[in-house]
Amino acid sequence: MQFMLPFSRQGKLRLQKWYVPLSDKEKKKITRELVQTVLARKPKMGSFLEWRDLKIVYKRYASLYFCCAIEDQDNELITLEIIHRYVELLDKYFGSVCELDIIFNFEKAYFILDEFLLGGEVQKTSKKNVLEAIEQADLLQEEAETPRSVLEEIGLT
Repeated sequence: MQFMLPFSRQGKLRLQKWYVPLSDKEKKKITRELVQTVLARKPKMGSFLEWRDLKIVYKRYASLYFCCAIEDQDNELITLEIIHRYVELLDKYFGSVCELDIIFNFEKAYFILDEFLLGGEVQKTSKKNVLEAIEQADLLQEEAETPRSVLEEIGLT
């Protein structure tokens, strides 16, 4: 996978994860072109399209489109499954995820994506393993944010 771009029906980019080195100017140009292309497509049209020398795979969930670019020889159905698995992970973590969850907790959405995909390849196929890693990170973050006096009060130091 070369990149993943979740964006709203209004064309607002909500996250962006690039797995290939590109300049900011090129990223903006690609984003603008792809968002316009995907939003212009009719709902009955397929979720795959050829664009430049890449295949674009996208799926709409509620008010968000999840758009990925893959190489010509890569499998579109596996990419659709990757998108679906990412949405399932977000759903499990946030409890019925919505666009606002991603807007206000974008660092968690990125963390979940990074735990699931590494360098554009699936790192962990098990939802359970990904969610366990995220829970562990949340516990570490909570411990780091909890003042020492509170820990002493409840007898954890």
